[in-house]
Amino acid sequence: MANIKSAKKRVLVAQRNNERNTAFKTSIKTAVKKALAAAKNNEEDVLKSALSNVYKLCDKAAGKGILHKNTAARKKSRLTIAINKLLAAKSAK
Repeated sequence: MANIKSAKKRVLVAQRNNERNTAFKTSIKTAVKKALAAAKNNEEDVLKSALSNVYKLCDKAAGKGILHKNTAARKKSRLTIAINKLLAAKSAK
């Protein structure tokens, strides 16, 4: 454990930031799951809002430094590709 006052403060700040980052990343994962579920169930209106929400969360996380900008772009790209595959499979049936 830290003995110096500034080191103790840094421990507290790092812990607070870790909790915030974890919560933000979890919300992104949840939004991705909702978007994929909407695509599987062919719910167009829900899908559009869910996809918009994922994009917004990824961009916000990249802006705050929670995710690297390339990581956010990769997540959005992979989600879009997965949704397009699901929709193509649904329309082919």
